[in-house]
Amino acid sequence: MKNLIVAREKEKAELERLMNEPTAQMLAVYGRRRTGKTFLIREYFEDNFAFKHTAVSPMELKERGEGELIYRVQLNEFAASLRKYGSKDESPINDWFEAFHRLEALIDSKRKKGKLVVFIDELPWLDTPRAGFLSAFEHFCNDYVMGKHNMLLIVCGSATSWMLDNLINNKGGLYGRSTCEMHIHPFTLKDTERYLQWRGLTMDRYDVTQAYMLTGGVAYYLSYFKPGRSLAQNVDEVFFSADGFMQKEYDRLFTSLFADNAGYRRIVEVLSSNRYGLTREAISEKTGVTMGGTLSGMLKALVQSDLVSTYWNFGESKRIQYFKLTDMFCLFYLGFVQKNPTSNRTFWNDNQNSPRVNSWRGRAFEDVCFVHQQQVKRAVGIDGVQAEVYPWHATGDAASPGAQIDMLIDRADRVMNLCEMKFTQSDYVISKDYDERLRNKIAALQEMTHGKRNVQVALVTTYGLKQNMYSGRVQRVVTLDELFAL
Repeated sequence: MKNLIVAREKEKAELERLMNEPTAQMLAVYGRRRTGKTFLIREYFEDNFAFKHTAVSPMELKERGEGELIYRVQLNEFAASLRKYGSKDESPINDWFEAFHRLEALIDSKRKKGKLVVFIDELPWLDTPRAGFLSAFEHFCNDYVMGKHNMLLIVCGSATSWMLDNLINNKGGLYGRSTCEMHIHPFTLKDTERYLQWRGLTMDRYDVTQAYMLTGGVAYYLSYFKPGRSLAQNVDEVFFSADGFMQKEYDRLFTSLFADNAGYRRIVEVLSSNRYGLTREAISEKTGVTMGGTLSGMLKALVQSDLVSTYWNFGESKRIQYFKLTDMFCLFYLGFVQKNPTSNRTFWNDNQNSPRVNSWRGRAFEDVCFVHQQQVKRAVGIDGVQAEVYPWHATGDAASPGAQIDMLIDRADRVMNLCEMKFTQSDYVISKDYDERLRNKIAALQEMTHGKRNVQVALVTTYGLKQNMYSGRVQRVVTLDELFAL
């Protein structure tokens, strides 16, 4: 039902527009695994489809020991879906051309005013080696769908790179066939709050932010948090119990996204240990993945899948691009869960105020702010000013210490916002030592820019800044409430 869809206002409006179009439409829905793509389509249309099929997961086939029969399994399941929606043909399907011909016959048998909606979920999983799927699908779209004016074909996939390369950016037979694309991103902080409230979980924004640090706003992960339990109790059950769902999710994630996923995992695991990201050359050196098309293609796929982000370091050539792991779940799993193996089923509850958990919170909050940089810019008051955002770092030497800045906003009006992130349970207090470090960062920036930028300090923190003799160093304080803005 539509009232079960939390947030996604733009997406719902786009689906309504497509339903009112007088001509045939093809919608490609893509995005990171578990963000609610299938849920959105299924609930919006209330399962009222002329035909719906979900491909079989490669992980499921692997667990069933049917890896060599994957092509036949996919065809058999497609045939079962055809029968479910009214096909009377009981004979086996020999290939994908025959499969789509049967789908055409099924759709033609349905007489209905308004749009006939056909939904094929996890489309990339159907494109198995030597199956000829893509050629058959191209023929189906070109010869049938585009001439069926009352038809809306929706194809969906978590393998974002496949969706973009073979559908949206296709230069061959499917060129221009996708009339609309919909990239389903993880929730923002505000959407995460709305979702948790809808599910009956009572949390303040401090805990909602921690839930976001753990899950990255991925709806399916958040669905495992149970009402009536504290955040710590939910984290222990989901992440640290022996049978917790998230214990196997890291493997599932990469298996579902990439057919040959070992190289992708190496890249992500290397990036997880480098807070400020790595250049293409450094990634190649550390992973053993050769430079050139292979590495470029893999990095492109990781960026398209919302796992990795790119940026340039201020003061360096724009030809030097950095890749930074920004998927919050991967960061937490690789940076904390794997590094802290435990059989203690109440580990998180017992260590909420430990140095290692507090240290993780501090780093994770920086990542949350990086993902919500648009909200930070708006809170600083520069939403309409052209600006580049960097997680800036500079190496030092004996004469001049290096500097690391959580977020640097370089503005077109020749002002730089030096943004520091502090995740605390009360108003942040600037100490003498921290004030000294802050002054060193300002000096490093001024030296880098030769005094051609006016440096202003912005503190992004949970509740605010306590006034003392050092607080005047900060020109703008951004609180959690401002990060929760839409």
